[in-house]
Amino acid sequence: RLEEEAGDMQDIEFTVEDGKLWILQTRNGLRTGKAMLEIAFDFLDKEILDKKILDKKKILEDKFLRRIDAGKISEILHPVFDPKVLKTKKSFVSGLPASPGAGVGQIVFTPSDAKKWVADGKEVVLVRIKTSQEDAEGMKVSKAILTAEGGTTAHAAVVARGWGIPCVAGADKMEIDYSSKTMTVNGKVYREGDWISVDGFTGKVYEGKIPVVDPELTPNFYRLIEICKKRARMEVRVNAETSEDAKKALGFGAEGLGLCRTEEMFKTEERLKVMQAMIMANNDEERDVALARLLEFQRNDFEGIFTAMNDLPVTVRLLDPPLHEFLPDKYELIKKLINLRASVLLDASSPGALVLRKEGDEIDGILREVAKLKEENPMLGHRGCRLGITFRAIIEMQVRAMIEAALNVQKKGIVVKLEIMVPLVGVIEELVSSKKTVFETAKKIFSERGERLDFQFGTMIEVPSAVLIMKEIAKEVNFISFGTNDLTQMGLGISRDDISSFLPEYLKKGIWKHNPFEVLDQKHIGKFVKMAMEDAGGIKKKGVCGEHGGEPSSIKFFHEVDLDYVSCSPLRIPVAWVAAAKATLD
Repeated sequence: RLEEEAGDMQDIEFTVEDGKLWILQTRNGLRTGKAMLEIAFDFLDKEILDKKILDKKKILEDKFLRRIDAGKISEILHPVFDPKVLKTKKSFVSGLPASPGAGVGQIVFTPSDAKKWVADGKEVVLVRIKTSQEDAEGMKVSKAILTAEGGTTAHAAVVARGWGIPCVAGADKMEIDYSSKTMTVNGKVYREGDWISVDGFTGKVYEGKIPVVDPELTPNFYRLIEICKKRARMEVRVNAETSEDAKKALGFGAEGLGLCRTEEMFKTEERLKVMQAMIMANNDEERDVALARLLEFQRNDFEGIFTAMNDLPVTVRLLDPPLHEFLPDKYELIKKLINLRASVLLDASSPGALVLRKEGDEIDGILREVAKLKEENPMLGHRGCRLGITFRAIIEMQVRAMIEAALNVQKKGIVVKLEIMVPLVGVIEELVSSKKTVFETAKKIFSERGERLDFQFGTMIEVPSAVLIMKEIAKEVNFISFGTNDLTQMGLGISRDDISSFLPEYLKKGIWKHNPFEVLDQKHIGKFVKMAMEDAGGIKKKGVCGEHGGEPSSIKFFHEVDLDYVSCSPLRIPVAWVAAAKATLD
């Protein structure tokens, strides 16, 4: 009776005195994400049957959606720690909850050790000061990732979310020493091989092994997605770089690929070496050889993605990060060089010393290139569209890869809806120059092959000055997508990699209510979005591909300012669908 009256599952306090029941109070009961979904469907199915009003099913489904908390949907998709055991544990360090889920493993400090240990049948947690492209293969095999630096949009966080790996970033109380393979927290030393448990939902890290409960998707989960898709005005797309992630996203109801970060396609050891060879080429001939190999890699990847996303839009972003991110860490190189030179001194008469000298010469060369590419503030330096303007050959290679791939799969009956997106445009001349390169390259390929492909051209809105020139941008593009990670970084003047050093104090003092890289700052960054939308009337499609595209309150804002779609990591798609549907109801 109480459930019928309150319209929700109840948590009741009662006592029995002298055989008489006294109900003291009742409230809506707390529940896990899985319980929330099953209870909501219990109510929906009961109401439809009891009230015999199948013609009013839509009204009941709307009522059902209001019982669903979008934020709790993540619990259904990711492993969680056994709540009974977790209650008894106290964390020894915490950071930012960068990627949801629960992961348990033995500490390792290098990606190569992670791969080796996993090959030996062990489970590992990769612990790093921060991660880069070079760490990707070790990250992929780890049960969880823990970093001392970085925020929720740093490399570790974005890659972990894309792969569904739990991650805690910016745990700055950790002191990591790679040489001794130890981390120290509050004076206590943790060594390689020690077991830890990482909670990506809360940002807490525990000693030892906590039992993990794996996710189980019930038929009701897929019913939920279908109801949301009927209600939502906005589309939900996926951020993905592989055909596997694209297929996974389709299973969650993705209606397109809203961000393909082409730099993520160079993460494997083999591809990274070719990318490094391209960067360090001594002349055009050497660079062309490396570019031809990269072209082959990317063309194959795009063929897989276009095939998986048949007849759905695929937005491909041209190379974005600064080139130094593809090279090894400077300090690690210096340490390696010092050790090599010491070995040469100890073993100067041995033939092995010649091999060591050769390796030392190679490291010297990489160090010189790292020094050449060094920037004081790389995220505001030589990246995005600036790379394409100064290294036109890189963009020509990428455009050729995607268009040739599209033409190849078209012959097999695949419908390709390609959208080429230029990142980090700040002035109109950058956009015009980039557009010229894209269309001249496309025209050359069409001429060579005697075939054509219709594609859309657009740009990311992530530099504040781009907002001010939106009327000019609108004349040049078919679509725009807000890159809210960089727009937040540049708009608020904060580094997304260094925010963890002061974020806890800001939240504690109420200067910010939320981490602005997790929840959109609607008062400031939201105003940039509104200003841009006022001048973007002639643009066909307007979306968002920053990480805010998977956060419920931010999605509601994007709905209100009339964006056409949001794009997010594969495992955040169900969250986005619920949030988009509820925004339509509101």
